[in-house]
Amino acid sequence: MVTRRLARELALQALYSAEIGHRDTGEVLDEVLGRKRDADRAFVKDLVYGTIENAPQSDEVIAPLLEGWTLDRLPTIDRLLLRMGIFELQHRPLTPKPVVINEAVELAKKFSTEASGRFVNGVLSKASGLP
Repeated sequence: MVTRRLARELALQALYSAEIGHRDTGEVLDEVLGRKRDADRAFVKDLVYGTIENAPQSDEVIAPLLEGWTLDRLPTIDRLLLRMGIFELQHRPLTPKPVVINEAVELAKKFSTEASGRFVNGVLSKASGLP
């Protein structure tokens, strides 16, 4: 069984591979998921496809919160984590907002720059209405 944190990590890997490699999302998901259980596959696929399909709306939420930055200047991982976080905040109401934010922060710390955890926390907290 895949934990939700690992599922989010797999979703991030798929999003990154599809964006950087200009690859087909379904193909990337097949590679990333391998032989995972159906329930695990469903959650990862929901995150990936939801993040991609809702990217324009997520970007509209994120852009005004960047304070001196633009989306295209952000590290790719940070941009993808923000989009995935916004998707979860807006479309997965059963997941508590602090959990969504914490998971994105932990992934930012693991896969992005030293300052990314604080940055992702700040943007997602503002977007969610949390202090």
